Amino acid sequence: MGSDNAGVDRLTGTGAGDAPRWDRFARWGRWPARALLALVAALLLLAALTPLDRGHTVPPVARDTHTALIQPTRDDDLAFYDRVIERIAGGESYYDFIVEEQRARDYPVRPGITVRLPTLAYLHAILGESWMTALAAVLLAATLAAWWRRLGDEPGGERHRLVAIALLAASATLGLNRWFFVLHELWAGMLIALAFGLHRPGRWGWALAVTALALAIREHVLPFVLLLAAMAAWRRDWTEAAAWAGLVLLFLVGIGAHLALLSSQILASDPQGPGWLALRGLAGWLGNVVLSSNLRFLPHGIAGPIVLLALLGWAGWKSAAGTTGTLLYLGYGIAFMLAGRANNFYWGAVVAPAIFVGLAFLPMAGVSLLRAARGR
Repeated sequence: MGSDNAGVDRLTGTGAGDAPRWDRFARWGRWPARALLALVAALLLLAALTPLDRGHTVPPVARDTHTALIQPTRDDDLAFYDRVIERIAGGESYYDFIVEEQRARDYPVRPGITVRLPTLAYLHAILGESWMTALAAVLLAATLAAWWRRLGDEPGGERHRLVAIALLAASATLGLNRWFFVLHELWAGMLIALAFGLHRPGRWGWALAVTALALAIREHVLPFVLLLAAMAAWRRDWTEAAAWAGLVLLFLVGIGAHLALLSSQILASDPQGPGWLALRGLAGWLGNVVLSSNLRFLPHGIAGPIVLLALLGWAGWKSAAGTTGTLLYLGYGIAFMLAGRANNFYWGAVVAPAIFVGLAFLPMAGVSLLRAARGR
């Protein structure tokens, strides 16, 4: 007769009752495990009950899909980016017109950081729609390949590789949607996913290069850079830490030049943009990720808890990737709870492509946490 624990062992990767070395919760004490289990249960309930506010202006990514297919229209932000690309393709310089273009549309230009960095607009103007589509396909393929290799290199990753890659493909295919190619967060998020897959402690050159491009597109990539710098410093890998710190310094110089080029055109009479400190709480975190990913097609009572379960999966995977993923997605989650208005939900695209890889490790994490809480 088979063991009653055979099914559990298949989920957790254990054999003969021994916890694998990649199972983070297996050797937790009973009371810490129970405390975490209670916290997870409470958060899942709150996530299921939390309404996800889409704000006053909702691009088609969060609209009723049937309506969007019948009457496709460009929302104001997308149309604005279209116009910027058109003017650059026509031979104009970005900084010669961007302030007047935003002002004409009643978009704030104060503070100067409300004006996007020009990198993506120039790429789009130079390459055109067809080549941007090809670039998106190459980026998706490279991301899947990078994660296939990383999962094979990490302890416990190969066992869960097929499911993890399927989850990554299902979420990252949003990057192939040509409708949103003008969105900075879409490209920044895909590049972060690629850089995360390429990174290894001690092997970070390609990850640094990819992250540099992402940071040049959207400054919201900066927390990812700071995290990798901090983790390198924690490992006492001072060479890698210095490389990431150098990228931060280079970014600060670039953003300073960006603001300097804008300063002569911004007037004291220009209205100040509304603040980003919104304190939306759990609705900010879950709303940003759900509405910027393919979870938007699910009922919110189901989609919200899935985001938290993905984080639990990352937390239960005892590996360099598991630790990085836990800190990365928890950190951005806290940031979304504090900053960003409801109509800034598309910021979630910065983390959406790879966050659901954590679901591949959820069975292991959940079962081992339950075992630890029961004292087994």
